[in-house]
Order: sequence, then structure tokens, then C-alpha cells
Amino acid sequence: MTAPVDSEPRPHDGPVEPATKHRGSLLVAVGIGVVLVAAIVLRFVASSALWLDEALSVNVARLPLGDLHAALKRDGAPPLYYVLLHFWTDWFGTSDTAVRGLSGVLSVATFPAMYFIGKRVGGRFTAWAAVLLYATLPYSIRYGSETRMYALVMFLVAWGYLAFVRAVEKPTVGRLALVSLVVAGLLYSQNWALYLMAVVGLLVIWLAWRGGTAEVRHAARRVIVAMIVGGILYLPWVPTLKFQLAHTGTPWGDPTVPWTGFALAVGAVAGTAQKSGQGLAYVLAVCLVVLALLAVFGRAVDGRHVDLDLRTQPVVRWQVVVAIGTLLLGLVLSYAGGTAFDPRYASVAVPILVVVCAVGLNVFASRPVQIGALVVVVLLGLAGGMRVATNDRTQAAEIGAALAANAKAGDVVVYCPDQLGPAAHRVLGDGRGLVEVTYPRFTGPKLVNWVDYRDHINATDVRAFAKRVLDRAGDATVWLVSAPGYRSFEERCEGLAGVLGETRPGVGVVTPQFFQFYETMGLTKYGS
Repeated sequence: MTAPVDSEPRPHDGPVEPATKHRGSLLVAVGIGVVLVAAIVLRFVASSALWLDEALSVNVARLPLGDLHAALKRDGAPPLYYVLLHFWTDWFGTSDTAVRGLSGVLSVATFPAMYFIGKRVGGRFTAWAAVLLYATLPYSIRYGSETRMYALVMFLVAWGYLAFVRAVEKPTVGRLALVSLVVAGLLYSQNWALYLMAVVGLLVIWLAWRGGTAEVRHAARRVIVAMIVGGILYLPWVPTLKFQLAHTGTPWGDPTVPWTGFALAVGAVAGTAQKSGQGLAYVLAVCLVVLALLAVFGRAVDGRHVDLDLRTQPVVRWQVVVAIGTLLLGLVLSYAGGTAFDPRYASVAVPILVVVCAVGLNVFASRPVQIGALVVVVLLGLAGGMRVATNDRTQAAEIGAALAANAKAGDVVVYCPDQLGPAAHRVLGDGRGLVEVTYPRFTGPKLVNWVDYRDHINATDVRAFAKRVLDRAGDATVWLVSAPGYRSFEERCEGLAGVLGETRPGVGVVTPQFFQFYETMGLTKYGS
């Protein structure tokens, strides 16, 4: 552990008058407070309707606890977040703001962990830099305002970091028990935690074998035991995981080559997944990459010069190994296994990478330069966070409003693909007397059954499905909610629209807006 940067002498800094120093400290404190308040607010003001993953999460979580296992077996996710969301919605309701509030609270509760990690690694300045970078990161704002498990994952990673370090320092029963709970919690939260635990496990094994002192080696062995206990706690879920791996997977996407996946993850952390403002997001991505590289290879010479040391700097060496190693392991194994990658899976590494970027600021020997660089990155992050809060994530609100205004009891609403059902139905609501079915399984719109998904799509004849819809409708109107371009569906939804149009005239009611919404969908009316 190197000495905190704040403790190092700065001969180039002149004496500072007490009053001036006090005013400067007050200004910094006010600035930090304003930024944190803005970052917290952005986690709770998203105005968009819930998109597929969010609506699906709520629908699963609202099931009786006894039905969660069967639903998640078909969904492909671990259970912890859904159990938490189940009780959260019991207490706070199921409005869009309420269901997103769980992720917002978990994201804000990660701030103190980032502070303590940063202080351990680089001192007080690094601590506040880590908090501010994480708080304003478009990635953490997005998943802190989304009804999914990724804010929970980052919460567990950040606090788990501290749990592991403290257990290595002093392996008491309480600290080791906390390690076991963190391991189990992560495994029950997100499947990519398996890769994180594999990399961390190898690191701890190396410490147990080659640690600098006998005390470290002894502590590492006890941490290994604690990790094994956490793994044992996960064993009841393993049969379900095996079923999910064999039958659900990622039918919504194609395998991604590792280097492309890594680039996508870096971009997503900076907010490039948003529909607008990507130019600033790419600038932020470059800044974060530069800071990370400086943390790994940089060393301050004086206020104007930085040396690069290819041996890397020891202060962040193992953090980089864990974060990058986890991402690379996951990307390689996903590609080899034929499964798709989405940047949200990088949540298992993001808090650690943020700390690395915070350390990169210390490479500048001049405090004004450090603060200036931090301000630039924070402002870029807040700009991206504002886009996260204001961007429409789904066109479901428009679809639901159109159906509510025009559809009559007894009408048939068809969702093709079925992935459009959860979001649109959530806006539409129950109790309207509509018959809602999804392609390809002809089931209700609230859940998506991912089991052998592509096989069911391929086995469903478009004409036979359309006939079934028309027979069910009789003299009632048929409404088709559809969107092109979904993986595995190819031209089937367009084909379904064509077959329905052979029997009934189709009239477009809502047109898909591909450049405005993350999740687009259109609505066509087929009268009797």
C-alpha cells in the first residue's frame, strides 16, 4: 500500500493564506454537494415508460414468492433482485418511479463504498474523485434508474471489494462471513459474477501461495474457505442455472467477438448507447481510457511531466487484473459458447474500473490540473446522465395510449415479437376486456418464455398463427403491435402483417420511431 497522495509534499505550491484556504475548501465542498445532489436526482426522475426488461422484471417480481423459481427458470436470471423487488413493491407500490426507486437507492448506497475504496487506494482526493466519477457516470445513472439488477451488482461489487480487503487484513469470523455473503449475493444476482469470482479466486489463491508475509498467506487461505462457503450457499441454484444455460441463453442476439464486446462496454460506460449526444459520450470514453492508462502506467515527474512505466504501477495493479480479467474471461467464454454480450454485463467490473480512473488523476502532480481534469469528466458525465433521465426508452407509452383510446372489449391485440408485450401491456393495463396474445406461443403479454426460444419461433407457422388470431377475433378488430429487426424473427412479424392484410385492410395507427426510442414499436389496425 503506497502512501496517500495527499500526504506527499508539493514543493511547487506556495504558501496559502488561511482565509483563502478556507474559502477554497468551502467552494470545493459546495461544488461536491451540488454535483452529488444532481447525480442523485438524475437517478429518480427518468420519465420514460418501462421498457421490456424493466416491465418484465416487475411482472416476475409481483408473482407469489413460490412461483418465482419457475418464472426465472424460463427467464434465465438469478433470483436475488426479484426477491428484493417483490418486497420493495409490496412497500412502495408498482408505479414507474417506485419500481425504479430500488435501483436508485442501491446506486446511491454505493457512493460511500466508492469513497472508502478510493481513500484506501490513493487518499482523500482519490476518495472524492471515485465518488464523483461513479455518481456522474452515465452507466451508473442509467442502471441506477432502471428496474434491473445491475445497480445491485455494482453495490455488491463495491462493498464486496472492501469486505475482501478487510478480510485479508484481519480474517475475523465476522469479516469472513461477510465475504461468504457477498460471494453468494453476487452469484444470486447476475451470472457474470461467476467470472468475477473465478478471477478473484485465482488472485486469492496466488496470495495464499506467494503472499508477502506469513500473515497474508494465512489470511488468504481463510478467505478461500469463506469463498467456498459462499459457493456452497449458491449450490441450490446450480441445477436451475444448468437448465437456463441449456435452454434459454441469449436468443435475442448473436455472439460478439471479445475485442468488439470490450469496445462496446467502454462506450456504454460513457453513455454511447443513448440515442442522442453520442459525441460527448465518445469524448468522455476517451477521457476515462486515458485516466485508466495513466493509473496503470503513469508516474508524475513534476507539474508538467509524466513518465510512463511499462512495468505498471503497483497501486492499481491487482484492481486492473480483476476488472479487465473478468471482462476478458466473460467475453471469451461467451463467444466460445455462442452467447451474446450486452454491456450491462460489465457491471461486475465497473466500480473497480472507476477507482482505477480516479487513481489516474493522481498522476498529475499539480492539484489544479487534477481538479480541472476531474471537473471536465464530471461535467461530461452529468451531461450524459441528463440524457439518460430524459431519453425515451420505449415507444410503449404511445402504443398503450392508442390502444386505450381506440380498442374495444373483445378486440384481439397481437404482439410480434412477444418481447413487445410486457412494456406495452403495462401502459395499457388490465380490465379492458381485450384479448392479448403474443407471437410465437399465443400466450399472454406479461411474461416472455425464453426456453428453446428459437425452436418455438421456427416451429410456428405464420399463416396458421394468423388464422388462429382471426378465428379468435371473429367480427372484432385485430390490432398488431410489431417491430422489425428482432433477432431470430427475421421477416416473420412482417409476414404476419401481410397475412392479416390479405383478409382485412390494415391501417397504420402508430409508426415505429427508430431514431427516437431505444425500444421501438408500431401499431396497425385490421378492421372486420
